[in-house]
Amino acid sequence: MVSTDLTLPQAIASITPDKRLIGLDLGSKTIGVATSDRTRMIATPIETIARKKFTQDAQRLLTIAQAENIGLIILGLPVNMDGTEGPRCQSTRSFARNFARLSSIPVVFWDERLSTAAVERMLIQADASRAKRDEVIDKLAAAWILQAALDSLR
Repeated sequence: MVSTDLTLPQAIASITPDKRLIGLDLGSKTIGVATSDRTRMIATPIETIARKKFTQDAQRLLTIAQAENIGLIILGLPVNMDGTEGPRCQSTRSFARNFARLSSIPVVFWDERLSTAAVERMLIQADASRAKRDEVIDKLAAAWILQAALDSLR
């Protein structure tokens, strides 16, 4: 079920309390992945998936979802700064529709404006090398997106 109508609190109410959340930062070359803890308070970056074909990417996400007891996907939606949706949003929505054909895990979109930029600034301030930033930025952006969603529930 891909939901643009359900709010995050409604989506949370539709899953059992034992289920965790997964946050995704969907890029053209990688997918950043983060999961919540069991209490849904803290987001933790876990993996950056190098994009291949949709089927392979989706299978990796399904494997993670099963292993981590995931009940809801928070998918970062790359809305333009003026609030409009461009080609990247269309691609993200298409990914969600295709993924919904393979899984019954509900998907909620989350405005991810500036998430990658914020994470990159943080890494630069921490004096992380460009190579290190490239290695971790996507999964940290996924954690940023998921943490924002979790914080909005309090």
